[in-house]
Amino acid sequence: MTTPVSLKVGDKALEMPVKSGTIGPSVVDIGKLYAQTGMFTYDPGFTSTASCESKITYIDGDEGVLLYRGYPIEQLAEHGDFLETCYLLLYGELPTPAQRADFNYRVTRHTMVHEQMMRFFQGFRRDAHPMSVMVASVGALSAFYHDSIDIADENQRMIASMRMIAKFPTLAAMAYKYSIGQPFVYPQNDLDYTSNFLRMCFAVPCEEYKVNKVLSRALDRIFILHADHEQNASTSTVRLAGSSGANPFACIAAGVACLWGPAHGGANEAALKMLQEIGSVDRIPHYIARAKDKNDSFRLMGFGHRVYKNYDPRAKIMQKTAHEVLNELGIKDDPLLDIAIELERIALHDEYFIEKKLYPNVDFYSGITLKAMGFPTSMFTALFALARTVGWIAQWKEMIEDPGQKIGRPRQLYTGNARRDYIPGNMR
Repeated sequence: MTTPVSLKVGDKALEMPVKSGTIGPSVVDIGKLYAQTGMFTYDPGFTSTASCESKITYIDGDEGVLLYRGYPIEQLAEHGDFLETCYLLLYGELPTPAQRADFNYRVTRHTMVHEQMMRFFQGFRRDAHPMSVMVASVGALSAFYHDSIDIADENQRMIASMRMIAKFPTLAAMAYKYSIGQPFVYPQNDLDYTSNFLRMCFAVPCEEYKVNKVLSRALDRIFILHADHEQNASTSTVRLAGSSGANPFACIAAGVACLWGPAHGGANEAALKMLQEIGSVDRIPHYIARAKDKNDSFRLMGFGHRVYKNYDPRAKIMQKTAHEVLNELGIKDDPLLDIAIELERIALHDEYFIEKKLYPNVDFYSGITLKAMGFPTSMFTALFALARTVGWIAQWKEMIEDPGQKIGRPRQLYTGNARRDYIPGNMR
């Protein structure tokens, strides 16, 4: 039994229980603080606040550890595949061969979207950003699938979950095709999840498309790395939307909208643009000096992380994946990769970066990899959203099924005007 935390407010002393998880820091339960003291806590950005209890994902930022349901991300990325990871996040255990076959079958048979969605896409400008299309189209799924929006029905919750995992690649590929003026490509059931997505993105009706297995495996690994990441901004958005009882499609659309922010899902695009701005290895010292200058607004993108104070475990896997993709495509001398490798070397040995714990994160290499595959930068965040959908769904399901969950309602520190009386206009 963990000793409660004592707090003295004026003449009143109170004890607050301490809760411990399986691993990681314990938490102080302040649920009765306001009732007993009339005071709230103040924690902008929730840097020291646990918003929920979860069994899905664990991060140790100091040690550089990421676990999905207890399994290290390195092992899942090396030995598993994305749909197996989806099953793990949704159900809590790795599937048996029979469960895996059934799950893959159910996902594959839900990949098509309602044909009227085609006309829905035509309402967008041809130059619409893929993420704006994704926010709208994911939310619109609730208008097409009325039989899976009752959150009180466990079966409907699972049907909605399967539909989103299956249809998100189709919608993302449609958003991409629409943005470049090419016809939509229907899913093909004899392909695996990631190969099917690549075909929907890059096939054209006038010639046969052959999936490159190296690229498919690399993208599958990228999806695994991005499948979930604990209570980040978009996941918290999904949980907050879900706490109101909103339908699952609306909740995931809210997560997509939050992910669109450049400080969240747009970081890999920003990292790629930074490498392009640097241009060559011999210009790196100039930009390193700018990054160290407090009076310069320039920042090295793809370094450091809100949670990780060590090397992001996903970055190591992404570095290897980037090399595999570039080698497969015959890109021997990629200037962006050369810049990235040299920046990484400097960051891992320079006292300034070591002291501030600015290690490369997953976004540092993913932009290079996706660009080499043929995806434009405008699609990077849509691919992130595709991968994160299963994490959002798992977190949403966990919240809905938690008997202790309440509608989210943060409080505030009010600093506006105190009460004042209205004065009619002719008397002011």
